[in-house]
Amino acid sequence: MTIMSNALSGALASQLALSATSQNIANLQTKGYTRQAALLSAVGADASGKAVGNGVQVSSLLRFSDGYKSQQMWRAAAETGQYSQTQPYLTQLERVMGDDTASLSVAVDQFFSSLNAVAGDNATSTPLRQQVLTAAGLLSQRVNSLNNVYNAQQQSVSQQRSAIVDSANSNITKIAALNARITQANAVGAPASSLIDARDLAIDELAGQMAVEVSEQPGGVRDISLKTGQALVIGNVAGKLNAVGGVGAQSFTLTFAATTFGLDAAKLGGQLGGLSTYERDTLRPMQQGTADIARQLSEKINTQLGVGYAMDGTAGKPLFVYTPGATNMLNVAAGFTPTDLAFAADGNQGDSGNLLKLVGINGQTVNVTGLGNVLLSDADTQLVGKLGVLSQQNQAALATAQTMRTHAVDDWLATSGVNQDEEAVNLVEYQNMYQANMKVMSVANSLFDATLAMMG
Repeated sequence: MTIMSNALSGALASQLALSATSQNIANLQTKGYTRQAALLSAVGADASGKAVGNGVQVSSLLRFSDGYKSQQMWRAAAETGQYSQTQPYLTQLERVMGDDTASLSVAVDQFFSSLNAVAGDNATSTPLRQQVLTAAGLLSQRVNSLNNVYNAQQQSVSQQRSAIVDSANSNITKIAALNARITQANAVGAPASSLIDARDLAIDELAGQMAVEVSEQPGGVRDISLKTGQALVIGNVAGKLNAVGGVGAQSFTLTFAATTFGLDAAKLGGQLGGLSTYERDTLRPMQQGTADIARQLSEKINTQLGVGYAMDGTAGKPLFVYTPGATNMLNVAAGFTPTDLAFAADGNQGDSGNLLKLVGINGQTVNVTGLGNVLLSDADTQLVGKLGVLSQQNQAALATAQTMRTHAVDDWLATSGVNQDEEAVNLVEYQNMYQANMKVMSVANSLFDATLAMMG
């Protein structure tokens, strides 16, 4: 009977629609889940012209997705990853370099203040001379402490980038494997929505690690490449990233299909690009700037002491030992005593001619990486100021990127996310549809029984 077959098709269709709704509700809190729905279509009548139709069928299971919105979300993930990885390092440097107990500028001021104290009292005073040596030791400690912070950050950046490369390779391999499974599922008409969701989650995580371009290919495949053009995934073939070398000499390559490409990590975007840009444009220049101050300060002090005379009338000797590239780059010369300070210009005890010239060094200029020629007394303050500007710029860029990411995720959810209220309505509607079709089947069965009874 047409009535019975129509009702049966309606009951079966509503069951499948209810299954899709129940799947959506079950995954209400599942990250990356894309909602689904049954697409119902009427089955047309036969060619007799005397039939109203042959019920309903489920044409397909819809997956509510928008490729453009996904792309926007992935691009925003790269921006957020780039600036979020950089900010903790900038904040740490700001706190250390701007702190009175750790800043270099305070130590420089204290050193020249101790020289002023001698000049204003008695150039032969041993306690005042000892204060100069103490201040010189403190200055050396500040320089070395800052250098240790720079070195620790370099090591941390290197380790973090290596970890990001390992995680990215895992995502790249996963995407390629899922491409293969999705192709197989589509070839036999099997559901692939959960596989696509898993792949998109892996792409989203990879996009946070480095900026990627995603292109759709036939069969549901998504190819992935770096924004610099090198392929990461083509079909089911995966590339491999490599971090080569250690702290301060780390480089990156990409191997794809037996070919290896060199990569400029600073151009990759995402977390990897952000860390590399920070190391190149901020961390290394800051470390070199501090080294420039320490080197030129020590050279100027040592040179001036060299033309003066110590308390015993002998020629002055260097106060500081500067060792470029060493962990402790600046030190007070071993065995240097208060009487070795060559404050006299003419060899007479009590003369302070050379001492006054030493005090004047604070007003001389030094050439600092990233700043150019600046007053020695102002060099570290300007370095800290520049660091503050860079930190503020990064914070502003991070806030913008986070806002864009939030909007992109919200847009994606508006299309692909599960709406609890909407699913509740669907649940009631499909339940009513099922019950109504079962009622029709009951009526059809009653009519069939009545017909049999009439035929005796």
